[in-house]
Amino acid sequence: MRKSGRRVWFGAALLFSLAVGCHGRPYLSTNDDAPQPKSGPSVAILDLREGLPDVAPSNTFGLPSHAATFLDFTREVKDIVEDDEVKGVFVRLGGRLGPAKAEEVSKLMAPVRAKLPVYCYADAYTNFTYYLAARSCTKIFVPPASDVETIGIASQLVYMRRLLQDNLHFDIDFLQVGKFKGAEEPITRDGPSPEARESLEGYLSDVRTHWLDEIEHSRKRPELRGLVEDGPYSSPRAKELGLVDEVGYMDDAKLELRKSVGAVRDEVRLGAAAEDESSDSLSKILRKLGSDAPGPAPVAVILAKGSIVMAEEGGGIFGGDGGISEKGLGSLIQKAEDDQSIKAVVLRIDSPGGSALASDLLWHKLMKIRKKKPLVISVGEMAASGGYYLASAGQAIYVDHGGLVGSIGVVGGKIGVGGALERIGVHAETFPAKRGDEKAARRAAYLSMVTPWDDETRARVRETMGGIYELFLARISEGRSMPKEKVAASAEGRIFGGDEGLKRGLVDSIGGLEEAVGKARELASLPKDARYRELLPKSKFLAFIEGSATHHEGSIDSERAKEDLAVSGAKGMLRELSPQAYTTLSSLSPLLHGEQALCAMPYGLEIF
Repeated sequence: MRKSGRRVWFGAALLFSLAVGCHGRPYLSTNDDAPQPKSGPSVAILDLREGLPDVAPSNTFGLPSHAATFLDFTREVKDIVEDDEVKGVFVRLGGRLGPAKAEEVSKLMAPVRAKLPVYCYADAYTNFTYYLAARSCTKIFVPPASDVETIGIASQLVYMRRLLQDNLHFDIDFLQVGKFKGAEEPITRDGPSPEARESLEGYLSDVRTHWLDEIEHSRKRPELRGLVEDGPYSSPRAKELGLVDEVGYMDDAKLELRKSVGAVRDEVRLGAAAEDESSDSLSKILRKLGSDAPGPAPVAVILAKGSIVMAEEGGGIFGGDGGISEKGLGSLIQKAEDDQSIKAVVLRIDSPGGSALASDLLWHKLMKIRKKKPLVISVGEMAASGGYYLASAGQAIYVDHGGLVGSIGVVGGKIGVGGALERIGVHAETFPAKRGDEKAARRAAYLSMVTPWDDETRARVRETMGGIYELFLARISEGRSMPKEKVAASAEGRIFGGDEGLKRGLVDSIGGLEEAVGKARELASLPKDARYRELLPKSKFLAFIEGSATHHEGSIDSERAKEDLAVSGAKGMLRELSPQAYTTLSSLSPLLHGEQALCAMPYGLEIF
């Protein structure tokens, strides 16, 4: 008991130290020597360099980081429009944005641009940060030594057959249901099949058309349509061609904006520098430790980002990004169902899919809540395969032009290392429960990584996957109220952009989170300005603090904590070095836990 009490004291002391030690960050610098006043006409600064993720990445203790999220941005933009002291807006861009997020942010910026001058600055522009600037900004700045990298839209896939089979001698047993799924191709081919190429190029073509149309329309320069795919351009050349308006440094751009609108101060409204020293640090930490925004709100927004798994990876207090787990998302769905103050739910999905079992269990829970209160789906960058499985439970699905939907199909299998081990002198022997009985030994070790599949086992696995595929079609048919034959015509692994998805009946409307929230209000007969709030899971760190008084000694294993920390670090490194590899491995990870049928995109897709 004494040791348990010490752990409670340690947790409380650590929480207190976090609170008192969390000093606010200073405002972004300006070229003024004198301190700026605290009130008066202002320029609102939005720092979007970290890309506005739907879910803020967790730090070591499983707490949300200071990174601004997309929902933070939506609230801040509304506040700016209503704030009479704001006379102009300065947007700092950087990093990468996907096509759907860039479109959604630019639509939310439209009321701001209609009311106020908006200056944009980036150290360098990419395809979609430039798209965002072209649509959102009245003046675009770039520094003298930089460039504008509008270089055309593409995606890359990596094929590893020669490495895995010819060089490492792995046994590849991968199957797919759906000729467009392409599941085996990255590991069994040296290039794409015609079907996989057709599906991916069709999606990219839709994204490109919208990208060109909006840049041309927003900049009111028809000649840009023939220029934006021919970069990169130096800063002077970009200005000469009309892609940007000014070549200059950030402090010069901010000073020009302040002078032009008569502002006396900068006010950082979003981004890492937006932590004000006068803010109540303790209350901010407690809000991060908790789950809900203060005060009642009749619309709940649930965020579902990442690969779909049965159990969240990397348990303990060092959780990090666990993706979409059946347990975690399921508990939020149940909470929204039970909370009588919640009248409607919006599920925001950004997922390439994953476990077929977890997808179906979550679909069932979503259909249950749909019977009690409106359920509307907002698609982020993608709702693919298992992600679309979840989306099909919604009464209405919203996706932007650049969002990806579909990939309705099933993949499964394993990579065997038995042959590779034999070549280096390592032999594995299987001992069946009844020696000499062929039936007893036929598939007893079929999940083992050292045992290749024979034709009969492969046929049995394919039969199981076929059943999952038929169930997948039936679930979509039920959720979307579509004939199964019509669903099948858009299945077999094909992917679609928002426009094509709308034509095929896979989605209901082109739009983002704001439009989805509006539809939820309408379906629930709520006022148009009814509040909404995020429904977030409790952090693992808080669960550790709360549970330490009742858990016996050793319930948090220090060795497990070290292991979780190492896993989280490795995952973070892989995510930074190769987003495609991280997405692929995450969505296929249920195979390591014995699942053989996945509703997952078989490759990581990054658009650049």
